[in-house]
Amino acid sequence: MEFVALGNSVKVTAIDPASGVEASVVCPASASQHAMAQAARRKLEYVLRKKT
Repeated sequence: MEFVALGNSVKVTAIDPASGVEASVVCPASASQHAMAQAARRKLEYVLRKKT
């Protein structure tokens, strides 16, 4: 997981180590780090399912 603050938002990028596929979400900075990571993980899982 990579967290990058962008003003009052945070861009969270999740990367699958096996395939190198990335998925990013933008969340409000007020959200918890756990909630942001969970959203990025769900999007990564969605992208990986869509590729197969």
